[in-house]
Amino acid sequence: MKTFHNIFLVICRAQLGESIKTIIHSDYPEQWPSLLHWVTHNLELQNQIFGALYVLRVLARKYEFKSEDERIPLYHIVEETFPRLLSIFSKLVQIVNPPIEVADLIKLICKIFWSSIYLEIPKQLFDPNVFNAWMVLFINLLERPVPVEGQPIDPEIRKSWGWWKVKKWTIHILNRLYTRFGDLKLQKLESKAFAQMFQKTYAGKILACHMQLLNAIRTGDYLPDRVINLVLQYLTNSVTKNSMYQMMQPQIDILLFEIIFPLMCFNDKDQNLWDEDPHEYVRKGYDIIEDLYSPRTAAMDFVSELVRKRGKNNLQKFIHFVVDIFRRYDEAPADLKPYRQKDGALLAIGTLCDKLKQTDPYKSELERMLVQHVFPEFSSRVGHLRAKAAWVAGQYAHINFSDPNNFRQAMHCIVSGMRDPDLPVRVDSVFALRSFVEACKDLDEIRPILPQLLDEFFKLMNEVENEDLVFTLETIVDKFGEEMAPYALGLCQNLAAAFWRCMASSEADDEADDSGALAAVGCLRAISTILESISSLPHLFIQIEPTLLPIMRRMLTSDGQDVYEEVLEIVSYMTFFSPTISLDMWSLWPLMMEALNDWAIDFFENILVPLDNYISRGTDHFLACKDPDYQQSLWNALQSIMMDENMEDSDIEPAPKLIEVLFQNCKGNVDPWVEHYLRITIERLRRTQKPYLKCLLVQVIANALYYNPLLTLETLNKLGVAADIFNHWFAMLQQVKKSGARVNFKREHDKKVCCLGLTSLIGLPADKIPAEALDRIFKATLELLVAYKNQVAENKKQNEEDADDMDGFDADEEDDEEVDSDKEMGLDDEDGDEVSSLELQKLAAEARGFQPADSDDDSDDDFSDDEELQSPIDEVDPFIFFVETVQGLQASDPARFQNLMQTLDFRYQALASGIAQHAEERKVEIEKEKLEKANAQ
Repeated sequence: MKTFHNIFLVICRAQLGESIKTIIHSDYPEQWPSLLHWVTHNLELQNQIFGALYVLRVLARKYEFKSEDERIPLYHIVEETFPRLLSIFSKLVQIVNPPIEVADLIKLICKIFWSSIYLEIPKQLFDPNVFNAWMVLFINLLERPVPVEGQPIDPEIRKSWGWWKVKKWTIHILNRLYTRFGDLKLQKLESKAFAQMFQKTYAGKILACHMQLLNAIRTGDYLPDRVINLVLQYLTNSVTKNSMYQMMQPQIDILLFEIIFPLMCFNDKDQNLWDEDPHEYVRKGYDIIEDLYSPRTAAMDFVSELVRKRGKNNLQKFIHFVVDIFRRYDEAPADLKPYRQKDGALLAIGTLCDKLKQTDPYKSELERMLVQHVFPEFSSRVGHLRAKAAWVAGQYAHINFSDPNNFRQAMHCIVSGMRDPDLPVRVDSVFALRSFVEACKDLDEIRPILPQLLDEFFKLMNEVENEDLVFTLETIVDKFGEEMAPYALGLCQNLAAAFWRCMASSEADDEADDSGALAAVGCLRAISTILESISSLPHLFIQIEPTLLPIMRRMLTSDGQDVYEEVLEIVSYMTFFSPTISLDMWSLWPLMMEALNDWAIDFFENILVPLDNYISRGTDHFLACKDPDYQQSLWNALQSIMMDENMEDSDIEPAPKLIEVLFQNCKGNVDPWVEHYLRITIERLRRTQKPYLKCLLVQVIANALYYNPLLTLETLNKLGVAADIFNHWFAMLQQVKKSGARVNFKREHDKKVCCLGLTSLIGLPADKIPAEALDRIFKATLELLVAYKNQVAENKKQNEEDADDMDGFDADEEDDEEVDSDKEMGLDDEDGDEVSSLELQKLAAEARGFQPADSDDDSDDDFSDDEELQSPIDEVDPFIFFVETVQGLQASDPARFQNLMQTLDFRYQALASGIAQHAEERKVEIEKEKLEKANAQ
């Protein structure tokens, strides 16, 4: 009865907790200002402390990741509650032989403190006396042994026992403080004194406690994995700091060989999982989230950092230790071989791969090491050594093998490993294969076994849902390119089948770390890679289409929101590279439009690409079909988006690009739509703030002029906006930065569209374009053509220089400069971290489109891949178009032409002469290009 009562209490508490959390996140502080007073009042009542602490934890958690401005309520919470919280904490810590309920209360206090300090330390804690009072209690908990009495026997339950949770959260907090204040170089001016105090008073004391805690591993006592992981993180962060490393140095051998290395070895827990649930063994081995909590990963990180920064004193002895294990393993009879230590030694060698490949004398011995100590384990009687051999071989696949037979032997062993009876061996073999395929200089090594390799690969995909498996397949496809054509249909069929399995698994398992969903995304990306590899073989797209249609149809609906970007990429390939766009593919248009109108506005840029393909490659069907009416559905979507006052400028940028696609591809066929699109363009232009969108909207007008200059000009006059539009356009053309670079129309494409639109006006009769307007248009077009010519030349030169740079490119080696242990205290070699942090901040700002207010940066912040897209105007040379238009004016109205020329001063006459000369040069270049293209075919 008591047990049932406890379970019922836990359930009620959990449900109440979720309700309180929901209300607090919604209503506090605006709708529930009295809540904080309730908390402070109940913290004074002995029988209400748990409830008060629970609510306080929810309050603090609400602001854990908030920005500085949004954390103001938290600072008020800290000010009101932390004095009493500290008093409660102190009394709880002082209780002798405390019951488990005390651990629950202390854990709540630790979580409150953690959430309050995670991003910023509240100013109240910068008071040395207050901070010291908290730290004394945390270090007391860190030093104090966990009570033996009451610990569960089951390790899975034991790690969640209250006192071990307290230990974990205590270490969490101390590690966080060390990360924040352990490096003086990373401190703001106002926090340097506090950081100095923390380092001097606490950092070393925490390190000593952590090293004492790790002794449990030597003595065989229990220590939860997460605790080990956190402690090793602290030690790893201490390696680069001289004062901290000097504390470690006397015990470094014990730490390295009796604590760290045993953690790297295969153990009983691994063996049980290998035997009982190999799928889970594989999942944990390749799960990034698992790595965050793994003692083994933390041990590997420590070794890597130690030899990278303190290699002078540690690398040689660690390698000697590993080699000695290899020797003892080789000398021992089969039943006495230290298999698990050999596994750890192989893991160590693989972990140190980057360091060993760069360091004498080891780098010259790597091939021999692989042949003697790794390759033999491919045929080991022990499964985990076969798996580890494959992994290590993959790590070293890129070294220069002096004997090609050794490379060939390793690769064949790995392919054989794909047929191993043990699933983890098969999976590790596939991942190793990716490295060998990347490193392979002669594809003849793989060609003979490619069919067999793919067959084994898909057998494995039927067993394991893992996105890394698909990445391996992508590597193979990338490497072989068009040679994959005979397998393309089979690959897509297998990947499609794998996709549906992964989706089914994902729908059945809603966990956040769902490997099925990730693998499903990987399948779609692999399909895109295959489609790209066969892009020059359009007939294959016809064969593949029926396999992919069910995926596209289902995943272009709201069911596919998690994979929408990947599916749109497949649709883009299918509509671009197929010989023609089939009616089945046209059936996808309504699905995309429905999604765009409903929920998919965030994918508008991705939807733009296939829509462009439909209009540009299926123009006749787009124009002729009335059921469905594609022209009407396009208008409905674009009109709704562009007229939506709540839509941000950046969200609608694809809309004017689509209107451009319409006008350029349907020249002479969409006259009735010109006024409609001009109306919404002008309306949006009036309230647009973002310069890039203004440029795109003006380019719609330029495209309309190129489509039909007379119709467009008459429409602008009808709407009563012609003068305003052209004044606005010319003002944008004249805007320059301090450096002289243009503020608007920065891309080649932008300038070209404007040139074509303005040039089209020059050809209109005198009663449509007055002399003054013609003069203004002519001069603006000349200046724009010169700017366009210069940009094309600069970009061509830059591309040639970039190509030269790539020809002489050598991969930058990682700066593995060690920290000199004899440096003065505090002068640790950590400037690189600071620089990286600053660079990351700068990159993040640029990614958000931010620039300093006084920036005169000439970079094109709004550049997109549009320069790479194909367009009907690609075949139109703006210089030839301009000259021929002016020649047409001269022929049709000589007097008007003569008047125009007389208004030009010497500068504009020189510009006109230069453009005319360049147009003749372009004619010669174009004919030459056509001839070369014809000869190439």
